[in-house]
Amino acid sequence: MRRLALTAFRSWRSARLETPARTVVLTGPNGAGKTNLLEALSLLAPGRGLRRARMADLQRRGGPATGPEANWPETHWAVSAWLDTPEGLRRVGTGRDSTGDPDGESGAVPARRVLRIDGVPARGQGELSNLGAIVWLTPEMDGLFSGPAGERRRFLDRLVAGFLPRHATRLAAYEKAMRERNRLLRSPRTSGGPDPAWLDALEAAMAERGVAVAAARADFTARLAAACAGRVSAFPAPAVALDGGEDPMAAEEPALRAEEALKERLKASRAADADAGRALVGPHRADLVVHFTASGQVGEMPAAACSTGEQKALLIALVLAAARRQAVERGAAPMLLLDEVAAHLDRHRRAALFHEIEELGAQAWMTGTDAGMFDALRGRACFVAVANGALQVARMPDGTP
Repeated sequence: MRRLALTAFRSWRSARLETPARTVVLTGPNGAGKTNLLEALSLLAPGRGLRRARMADLQRRGGPATGPEANWPETHWAVSAWLDTPEGLRRVGTGRDSTGDPDGESGAVPARRVLRIDGVPARGQGELSNLGAIVWLTPEMDGLFSGPAGERRRFLDRLVAGFLPRHATRLAAYEKAMRERNRLLRSPRTSGGPDPAWLDALEAAMAERGVAVAAARADFTARLAAACAGRVSAFPAPAVALDGGEDPMAAEEPALRAEEALKERLKASRAADADAGRALVGPHRADLVVHFTASGQVGEMPAAACSTGEQKALLIALVLAAARRQAVERGAAPMLLLDEVAAHLDRHRRAALFHEIEELGAQAWMTGTDAGMFDALRGRACFVAVANGALQVARMPDGTP
């Protein structure tokens, strides 16, 4: 990322930042807006960003404290950036469109998010995956291994999309078909119930995309396991596996046969799914299983049973391993957004993290309240002080950032 501009985004009335393609350190007090900057960057990847926020929550509010215009949006939020890609500099812009209800509460058409790449409206967020990958770690992810499987799937899918740009589009298509099927199954069972032909079509779409999603996850997990195994580092060597549960694509078989098997499972599960209000079979039931191990073999200790510090180290190790594989296979490492990560590491692991980031050649954005945590990067990173709604880039003696 070479240039970032925000307008009416979260706490920021406006912000402009130009930075070289190297590590960026954002320091300042809590509440200064550091994480909001990372969130803006995360919206340059498919999805709802690192907070999974509603459209209205991204909007900066202004106006008087009371009265009919209290807390009214000053203008529509927008994020734009110049990205340095293998194909050259690309301009990406996203924000809220100029029509619709910003809060979705007035009964009017709700506001929607728009996306432009090089000034041209994008067909969908999946196009962002073609420009590069973005991976983030935030304090809210500290419980990833002990939390619900859905959070681990989202984490895994972000990593997979870094290798296979089509993955995000296929996953979105699968989830859309699944939502429509769930809605149809919940509809009143009059005149013989839901249209079987419609259900057949939705299940065919789920099977086609679902098998592709499952195959991509399985292939990536194998690559990730290989990248983690046997590596000597200050961070643990996580052993990873994909638990496919009872999905037919968990076994190795031709894609067409797996699609037919999944269609049959979905059809047979219609009554149970209608009662449950959700699909009980499919790749959305998969889970990423992680173990702490020094040898790279599953079996020593489940990640959920590790200490908080070791879980954090495992998470960092997974992100770094995925970034290494991507750097080799796609020719470029992902952008790393690391929110308050250094504060939870001892000096030895902080130094190891900085070294691995530089070795990767990745652009990493790191935040912290204590600039001293990043002293080892002085002269090698762009330091930005964040305070009072302003950004101040620290300059080197020669005048460079």
